[in-house]
Amino acid sequence: MMIIRPIAHSDLDGLMNLARSAGVGLTSLPVNEDRLSRRISRSVLSFAGELDRADQGYVFVLEDSETGQVGGICALEAAVGLKEPWYNYRVGTIVHASEELGVYSRHETLFLSNDHTGYSELCTLFLHPDFRVNRNGGLLSKSRFLFLAQFPHLFGKTVVAEMRGVSDVEGRSPFWEALGRHFFSIDFAQADYLTGVGQKAFVAELMPKHPVYVDFLPPEAQAVIGKTHENTRPAVAMLESEGFRYEGYVDIFDAGPTVQAYVSEIRAVKDSRLVTARVADPLPEGERGHYLVSNDSLTSFRVVLVESIAPTHEFHLTPEQARALNVEDGGHLRCVALSPKEKV
Repeated sequence: MMIIRPIAHSDLDGLMNLARSAGVGLTSLPVNEDRLSRRISRSVLSFAGELDRADQGYVFVLEDSETGQVGGICALEAAVGLKEPWYNYRVGTIVHASEELGVYSRHETLFLSNDHTGYSELCTLFLHPDFRVNRNGGLLSKSRFLFLAQFPHLFGKTVVAEMRGVSDVEGRSPFWEALGRHFFSIDFAQADYLTGVGQKAFVAELMPKHPVYVDFLPPEAQAVIGKTHENTRPAVAMLESEGFRYEGYVDIFDAGPTVQAYVSEIRAVKDSRLVTARVADPLPEGERGHYLVSNDSLTSFRVVLVESIAPTHEFHLTPEQARALNVEDGGHLRCVALSPKEKV
């Protein structure tokens, strides 16, 4: 059975294996043991309630309960940009007009922005290729929505997610080659890695402070602004189905889109409900659907994907599922349909 749980210090080797599989473009999962070890420590302290909100980051892993193998990772940042700067480009418009000449023109521009400072963030989503089966992707990604629903006081009213932008098989970004390289004189992969290990001061020091006119960029760079890497398109589609929208912000390196939503309007948050656990073997007969089910514990938070009949004020679990969630008969659960097409 696949279980979502908080990351632990013992997961470092598994996390390093995931980082090696992720490749270029996932800045929050660098192949750097010291950085990842500190990331784990910060998550452990966050779950223990020992950090200020500005420092809190909650990391979860997907674990195969039979083998103990870590097959995926996802995370939530409580508030971005309060300790380390959080940059993006805001896509805007500048109008040039001359009444005397009768000339009027609109130009798309990129403004260096910190507009999302203080927002919460969905981040570090990666599922190992061997685990991309049996709805594991939906379980891994959407499990965070149950955590948001159960512990809203830990997060802001708005949550954002940065989507990986367009790059080729060798990790070259047309947007970076057209813009960033002129100011940094380093490869996209190296710049991407430096931000992933926390060295972000150079962004403010070297990036242009004035608006960048998109018209000045080559066509291949213009074409990828706000576009998503083909491997990330399913993730974007999933977030859009949950209520996330692109509001004109893109990554400063590869121009991938940032999507956002009010936490209270995310489908899996809004539609989730608290129910009572009923342990049964076998499960009751009836039409079944796929449901995300979590316990209500902060430090021992667990999520599993269950195929069961639609819940009322109760939700039926097998003994194995109850053990995976660390709940007993009569305990408290939070559940929601995996897909918007299914109803709780």
